[in-house]
Amino acid sequence: MTRLVTWLARATAVLGGLVLVLLIVLTTLSIAGRSLSKLFHTDFAQSAFGGLSNWAINAGVGEINGSYELLEAGVAFAIFSFFPVCQLYAGHATVDVFTSALPQRALMVLRAFWEIVLSVTIVFLTWRLSDGMMRYVNNGETTLFLEFPVWWSYAASLAAATVASVTAVYCACARIAEVALSRAILPNDPMGK
Repeated sequence: MTRLVTWLARATAVLGGLVLVLLIVLTTLSIAGRSLSKLFHTDFAQSAFGGLSNWAINAGVGEINGSYELLEAGVAFAIFSFFPVCQLYAGHATVDVFTSALPQRALMVLRAFWEIVLSVTIVFLTWRLSDGMMRYVNNGETTLFLEFPVWWSYAASLAAATVASVTAVYCACARIAEVALSRAILPNDPMGK
């Protein structure tokens, strides 16, 4: 089971990373296009570049239409897609000033407790995201510029959140088993804790 959950978490994170790279490229091209459009509309560019400025303006060099909508949907998906791998490798931010001196057994119990709390939270978020998606499916709302259904971005985020929920529940069960068996089950976290 650990292999499957690890593969799902990593695959979702890779997909989220690819989406982020595409969003970076999209945003960069949109900003460059908007800047070039402003430049080509200036009197200086009209006199210095003449035909090139007019050609660029007529070719439609400018901001990419709907880039904000794609950025909003893509970032939401990316956030949910990184939850599983962060959960699996205990990569969430922790403050352990007071707990670092606790005995190993107490630390295991504390980790199991917080793992349960976090898994309940992620499952709750997934459930609410599902309800939100169904609301947009039923009302047929679309985005302003690209006019794609709003529920599409909810569906992408819900897919990643579902993997996050599966991973979170698995991690909570594994932490409980670690307490019961007094041995590690989950992969070591990056900080070596």
